[in-house]
Amino acid sequence: MFWNCTLLENLSMENLDLTDLALLKLLQENSNYTTKEIAARVNLSPTPVYERLRKLEKEGYIMKYVALLDAEKLGKELIVFCNITLKQHTKAIGNKFVTDIIALAEVTECYNISGDYDFMLKVLVKNMKDYQDFVINSLGSVENIGSAHSTFVIGTIKQTYMVPM
Repeated sequence: MFWNCTLLENLSMENLDLTDLALLKLLQENSNYTTKEIAARVNLSPTPVYERLRKLEKEGYIMKYVALLDAEKLGKELIVFCNITLKQHTKAIGNKFVTDIIALAEVTECYNISGDYDFMLKVLVKNMKDYQDFVINSLGSVENIGSAHSTFVIGTIKQTYMVPM
């Protein structure tokens, strides 16, 4: 089996049992596994696995299924983390900022953070020229930005979308 009891103790998901956790782990490894393949790996028949997966979807543990693409092969070779500080902090201004950022295709992730900055953006672009264009034309059109500090990725050491369990 994939799990031991000490792992379960560290999780606060009362509604999930060891089999549910094993299903989630398998799907994170490869969401293309068929129900039959998953069933064989967790020693169940396909019908209960199918029912458990539907339940996990319905309860929101599985948000959606996606394909992970190779950004470099698609011409997005530059990764930039851009830290943003807002000039003012009100609910309306924050909501407007979030709405504007969500609309920018180059921003693949956005986090509201603590510390010296208010937000951290992960930006994917082709090259430095495209990033300059993004900063001037796209980010520059977003209201209430006080400052933006960029950190350029020179190499990716670890990149995963898996939730630790």
